[in-house]
Amino acid sequence: MNINRIDLNLLVYLDALLRERNVTQAANQLNLSQPAMSNGLRRLRDLFDDPLLVRTSEGMTPTERALELEPVVREVLTTIDRAVQPRSEFDAEHAQRVFRIMASDYAESTLLPSVLGKLRNLAPGLTLDIMTPSDVSFLDVERGKVDMVINRFDSMPQSFHQIHLWDDSFTCVLSPENPVLDDFTLDNYLQANHVWVSKTGMGVGVGVNPDDVQRLGWVDVALNKLGKKRQIRVFTRHYQAA
Repeated sequence: MNINRIDLNLLVYLDALLRERNVTQAANQLNLSQPAMSNGLRRLRDLFDDPLLVRTSEGMTPTERALELEPVVREVLTTIDRAVQPRSEFDAEHAQRVFRIMASDYAESTLLPSVLGKLRNLAPGLTLDIMTPSDVSFLDVERGKVDMVINRFDSMPQSFHQIHLWDDSFTCVLSPENPVLDDFTLDNYLQANHVWVSKTGMGVGVGVNPDDVQRLGWVDVALNKLGKKRQIRVFTRHYQAA
């Protein structure tokens, strides 16, 4: 492929099409007409020699090639956007803006008190908007709707700046009257009733298999590798409640 043939606008079109998986909605996102977006999709298909999006009973479904291109295109566009942004020094003392941060209530209670104390002195004009994990996606960060995410991730887009904040360990919290304390073995642990804190803000919900939900937890992933499963009787969205 000759790189001189590539119109960068086509990558913007492809990104919107893969996000929306609908030609009309992708066109609306970019303030284009539907025929213009359809023409862009035709040019993209010629460029990559692949249908990219095909109509199915569930709507427009990306091809295998499109799924391979999706993270690459997104990273390219993010890099270009960062490169063309005007560089300016951040003046914390006089800044007047809102910083939106995604954090669980546990991370919020752990970090926020010390952060607020420093902000009052270093950046008195800043306002923090703390958002729960269920309200935020990587897409929100890429689009600049969220400034920072505090969480544990198994993987993250390479274009994101990352820093290690602190190490923590798992702790089992239970009542002092719980009989499991008398013989705290793995089998007794698994037979006890458990409370599960949802990382996403989603619990069992309507039409969701609890067995599928359990495997979303880090503990449950480890147990699943051992061929074991614990009994989760309460699903909550907040660490404080647990």
